[in-house]
Amino acid sequence: MEKVTLDNVYKARYALKDVAIQTDVLYAPKLRPGAELYLKTENLQITGSFKVRGAYYKMSRLTDEEKSRGVIACSAGNHAQGVALAAQKNGIKAVICLPDSAPISKVEATKSYGAEICLVEGVYDDAYQKALSLRDEKGYTFIHPFDDPDVIAGQGTIALELAEQIPDMDAVIVPIGGGGLISGIAYTIKNLNPDIKVYGVQASGAPSMQKSIDDEQIEKLDRVFTIADGIAVKEPGTLTYDICRKYVDDIVTVTDDEISAAILALMEQHKLVTEGAGAVAVAAAMFGKVDLAGKKTVCILSGGNIDVTILSRVIARGLLMSGRNCQLMIELVDKPGQLMNVSRIIAEQGGNVTAVFHEHSGAGADVNGCYLRLNIETRNFEHIEQIKKALTDYGFKIL
Repeated sequence: MEKVTLDNVYKARYALKDVAIQTDVLYAPKLRPGAELYLKTENLQITGSFKVRGAYYKMSRLTDEEKSRGVIACSAGNHAQGVALAAQKNGIKAVICLPDSAPISKVEATKSYGAEICLVEGVYDDAYQKALSLRDEKGYTFIHPFDDPDVIAGQGTIALELAEQIPDMDAVIVPIGGGGLISGIAYTIKNLNPDIKVYGVQASGAPSMQKSIDDEQIEKLDRVFTIADGIAVKEPGTLTYDICRKYVDDIVTVTDDEISAAILALMEQHKLVTEGAGAVAVAAAMFGKVDLAGKKTVCILSGGNIDVTILSRVIARGLLMSGRNCQLMIELVDKPGQLMNVSRIIAEQGGNVTAVFHEHSGAGADVNGCYLRLNIETRNFEHIEQIKKALTDYGFKIL
């Protein structure tokens, strides 16, 4: 397979100068106290994701004959929008295979660029097989989302920008799905400065690249399950695997709860909306998955195309993970004044009760007993413990 070259990355940057924007880098000291953390805001890129870089550069390199046949791509959503936009700008027919689980917002955005949509039952890998089938049947030109040297070179332009924006950076944390983004960034950065550390992050429900690197051969997962749909890939690419094995220093994983907490923190502290895949680098930093002591570190926010229908659920998970919400079950004697005393104690401690559920005890319990279930808005986990201590000191039993 053709290899990635630094020369090709610079050519990609020139080709993208009127298409992709140079996204800003923001200082983010509160996300990980004690670490010098920065955010590369690819979530604010045109189409809401870095994917337009690789997709557009790849399509700019096609021959007239390849363009005339039309292009086909498969995607969890972001590559789809990049290909659709590139096709629209170049007057090329585009067919996009998306998993039927792709967020509606990504599907509709892809349609808005004029692409023909083919929804496929399953996950990204199922859409990939369908795209290959249609390529062979219809003669389309296939635009791979990650395992292609031109696509990787396009993603590598992010590293060229970082080298100018933060020339003294020590490390960069990058999301990994199929591996195109981290391959482009790691290859470029290590060739510019081999001392810079490159850390990859996968969702714990889709650790295909981590498992492949650990086992020293490409592994295909039986299933993937994560809110980070943009990196829910069962099997990494051949080229991306080789590049990651050579240039990436370490790969870690984060849970969906940790991702949710990162999405919430980015919204609250920096007014930035990210999708699940776009927040995994920050999640790794926030929850100590990578040693950042003494390092000037950049987190790549790879995308911001989160479906608003799941955003409220993600925020709710994030609030629980960061100690901003809690649920308490209190055993009471059913007599006047009990609820008033509970409410007074919580109010005195600065908690805010948002829901109350009063239930009488079941069979076998005290006939005068009852349970009180409370949802409470809190400041952090220390605040929760403070409220619980005040309740138990008064004599209430917390279950």
